[in-house]
Amino acid sequence: MVDPAVRAVLVEAVEVARGALAESGDGGVGAYLGVTSEDEYAATHRFAAELPGYRGWQWAVVVAAPPGSDHVTVSELALLPGPDALVAPAWVPWNERIRPGDLGPGDLLAPVPEDPRLVPGYTSSGDPDVDETAGEIGLGRRQVMSLEGRVDAAQRWYESEYGPGSEMAKAAPSTCMLCGFFLPLAGSLRAAFGVCGNEFAADGHVVHAEYGCGAHSDTTLPTGAGSPLYSA
Repeated sequence: MVDPAVRAVLVEAVEVARGALAESGDGGVGAYLGVTSEDEYAATHRFAAELPGYRGWQWAVVVAAPPGSDHVTVSELALLPGPDALVAPAWVPWNERIRPGDLGPGDLLAPVPEDPRLVPGYTSSGDPDVDETAGEIGLGRRQVMSLEGRVDAAQRWYESEYGPGSEMAKAAPSTCMLCGFFLPLAGSLRAAFGVCGNEFAADGHVVHAEYGCGAHSDTTLPTGAGSPLYSA
C-alpha cells in the first residue's frame, strides 16, 4: 500500500529501509507492507515482523529527504503493533486492580488517601443515628462512612443478587421487609436494607427490603405437600 501523498524519492526507498533493519541485527523482517506519509519530508516503510511472540507486529522505518534531494536518510526504526497485533493490556495501578473478594487472610489493604467514602469520626457524618450516638457517649470511631460512601454501598447492594431486581426476588411470594428473619440495619440505611438471619436463605448477607425468597417466614406449603402419612 502506497500513500499517494508520499514523494517519489521516499516511496522508492524500500531497500534502504530493509537494509537499515538488516544492519540492526534483530532479524525477523518479513514481507513489505507499504509506505505512509509522515509529512512532506518524511515517510514510514513497514515490514511484517516474523519474531516469536510478536504476532501482528510490524517493523517501521522512517526515512526523510529534504526538498530537491535525490536520496533519503534513515531517521529511526522501531517495532510497532499492527492493527491485529497481540499486545499487553493497558497498565493499571495495583490499587485499581484490586477487586471485591481479592482480600485474603493476612492481607492488609489501606484506604486511599482522602478516601471520599470516609469522613473524620468527630465531625458530622450526615447519619442522624451515628451523630446522635457519638454525641451521647462522647466517643466515636476515628473515621465513619461519608454520605458518598453510603450511597455507593447502597447502590452496590441494590444491584446485587440480593436486590429487588434479582430473579430470586421476582419469583418470591413476599418481600424481606415483611419477613421475620429480616434484621434491619441501623442508621440511614435502615429503611432499605437489613441482614438475613435465615440459615437456609441469604444468611448473613445484606438484603434489600424489597428482596425476597421462597424461605419467607410467612411461606405456607401447598395442600398435600410433604411426605405421606403411611408406609409404602
